[in-house]
Amino acid sequence: MMLIDFEPGDYVINPEKKDWGIGQVQSIIGSKVTVNFENYGKRVINIENVKLEKIDNERR
Repeated sequence: MMLIDFEPGDYVINPEKKDWGIGQVQSIIGSKVTVNFENYGKRVINIENVKLEKIDNERR
């Protein structure tokens, strides 16, 4: 089980898919994180397979 260091409302990026843009975390259930990306829409990400990076609000 991975440690999740973000919560709903936080902003993240997928470093492997930077063209998706900034995403806002919608919900977290187990290892599944639902994120609404500005350029790619809502996606359910399994954080055991994809490392999301939390960004602070100043980077938005």
